[in-house]
Amino acid sequence: MGSRARRKQRCCTQTLTPLLEGPDPDMQEEGNKKESSWEVIREWFRLQKGLPAGNSFSVSLHGSIPVKGQDLRLLLGVLGCPLAPIPLVNDPIHRIHIKNTPIENSAAHYIIQQYLAATGCLKQQKCMKNMYSTGSVKMIRCETEISSGKNVKSLGTRSGENGCFVLWQMLPGMWSLELVVGENKVIAGSDGKTVWRHTPWLGTHAAKGPQRPLRRIIQGLDPKSTASLFGKAQCLGEKRIGEDDCFVLKVAADREAVMERSEGPAEVLRHVLYGYFCQKSGLLMYLEDSHLTRVQTPENETIYWETTIGSSIGDYRDVDGVLIAHQGRSIATVFRFEEVSVQHSRTRMEEVWRIDDVVFNVPGLSMDYFIPPADIYDASP
Repeated sequence: MGSRARRKQRCCTQTLTPLLEGPDPDMQEEGNKKESSWEVIREWFRLQKGLPAGNSFSVSLHGSIPVKGQDLRLLLGVLGCPLAPIPLVNDPIHRIHIKNTPIENSAAHYIIQQYLAATGCLKQQKCMKNMYSTGSVKMIRCETEISSGKNVKSLGTRSGENGCFVLWQMLPGMWSLELVVGENKVIAGSDGKTVWRHTPWLGTHAAKGPQRPLRRIIQGLDPKSTASLFGKAQCLGEKRIGEDDCFVLKVAADREAVMERSEGPAEVLRHVLYGYFCQKSGLLMYLEDSHLTRVQTPENETIYWETTIGSSIGDYRDVDGVLIAHQGRSIATVFRFEEVSVQHSRTRMEEVWRIDDVVFNVPGLSMDYFIPPADIYDASP
């Protein structure tokens, strides 16, 4: 495990920059990166506006780059390794005092207790110290819709790339993800204090703000982490998802936390997560989060980026007495709009995922495996 962690450190030698939660399709050659990831996003949408429908190539400052490659980087930037809005609550199974608790919170607490019981976590006596899982994904880029008020132009075709991932987790808060789709590999991880990500086109990034869990872990793969995330949730009511009547729970990052995640001209305004728990089975059926960022450009334009990811979760199977979701589908939408203009752009993308194997309490897995890349410490002031 230690040698593998050291090999991972040696492969990440790029300059440390803040982690961008959202699209980051860099169209520059390695070594010619823009200073700001948001400039890269703006350039990507500008090129999309200039493309005729069905065009398979676009022109950047350094020549022609296939749109397919840009789209895959956009997919990996949004759906590769997104984080949850808030940190995990230390003890989601704690007793609450109904007398001093709003009805929305006490109802949510009861729903989470039912969820833990339904997944088998309440009766699980064996201590789960770590987890290993493998899975496969298919990422699909759909059309980009560009509207100028009266006219609407749709670009792109539905095309997909297959991939796979390996995920390791050690409680509390340590995880490591390796995701390969097409010819691109994304590596991300957390040592319980620092969350980081490495991509071939943007190097290593460190997340700002509070340490938060990987979204792939909470979408049915680790019920205890999911329950912990909703430990202080509010129950908003009921909603039907497919054929199931569900309770809707909401958690949101507070203002101070989202301000910590702002960087330069990009200001995070809100990040909200909704969980839909089946009234009949008690299981998590759907997960949706919405992330809104405001960017002040050098041209003094104010642009908003809203990224929404909705995940259908299912195919629960017993793994050592715990029900684990083995299949799902995530649909993400990146919506770009300006403060004083009617122009907007909307890009829709999709990921179908399947869990192939889950193993608890892997012998020999240690904290050394979750050490961040060395350049994170080298870049510290």
